[in-house]
Amino acid sequence: MTFPSITVAALYQFTPFDDLESIKVPLLALCEKVGTKGTLLLAKEGINGTIAGGENAIAQVIEHIRTLPGCADLEVKYSHASEMPFNRMKVRLKREIVTMGEPDIDPTASVGRYVDPHDWNALISDPDVVVIDTRNDYEVGVGTFQGAVDPHTTSFREFPAWFREHREELLEGKKKVAMFCTGGIRCEKSTSFLRQEGVDEVYHLKGGILKYLEEVPEKDSLWEGDCFVFDERVTVKHGLEEGDYSLCFACRRPVTEEDKASPAWEEGVSCPYCIEERSEAQRARYAERQRQQQLAKKRGTTHVGAELSEEND
Repeated sequence: MTFPSITVAALYQFTPFDDLESIKVPLLALCEKVGTKGTLLLAKEGINGTIAGGENAIAQVIEHIRTLPGCADLEVKYSHASEMPFNRMKVRLKREIVTMGEPDIDPTASVGRYVDPHDWNALISDPDVVVIDTRNDYEVGVGTFQGAVDPHTTSFREFPAWFREHREELLEGKKKVAMFCTGGIRCEKSTSFLRQEGVDEVYHLKGGILKYLEEVPEKDSLWEGDCFVFDERVTVKHGLEEGDYSLCFACRRPVTEEDKASPAWEEGVSCPYCIEERSEAQRARYAERQRQQQLAKKRGTTHVGAELSEEND
């Protein structure tokens, strides 16, 4: 099988980092030298992000990351893109590599039990299991597992409060909790959080939805729809093939061709989901940004304002 020339690598590792600046500087320098683009987040708790580039360039960056403290066994999920899905390369220092807002959660100390993608169907088909999608509402809206509970959260910060509020109804008549997310990192924290909340039998999908879509044949799959990804591919399908969604750059929500036929759709300015959420002044700014992006595209350059959300999973 012939793949497009752009390799996309999604990665994370929870491990204690002390001097973040000493890690950031050589890492960013290498990424820029070999020509990768994307975002890598560094925090005291580890590293998280997605980068794209040529196969050899990606290999060099991954090799370097594996030399960092605690990263020798770094697991990377690879996919491909028909064109570069990022505009620039960023290595950023953050308080958390995925923001949950629960300072006492430590995935290196306690997490749920990992479940291989090929064993996932049997687990979530068990009537004693409640299945929870830990992603945000716009992600769930384009695809999820059959029978999964949607928390209707707009950010991962809302998950702890949501679980505490609905815990009794969620666990009523259930012995086990199974959770999943795009690449696995949110489940490292959400399963650790549930363990801390006193829930013993907690499981999560190893490698996340991306690994499931890569390894489980579509004919055997319990996944319905596409999987949202935090780059300009917008979504991927089984086999990690690029999906058919576009992105509204005003609100960062995925949109279908039907959405784009709506009078509320104006590329880069508004869509049916955000037309009532933005003021005329905001839409005017978006329209100018879109104009600058089009001008940059004609010149063969990239307008740096064209960036996606950083809630990398």
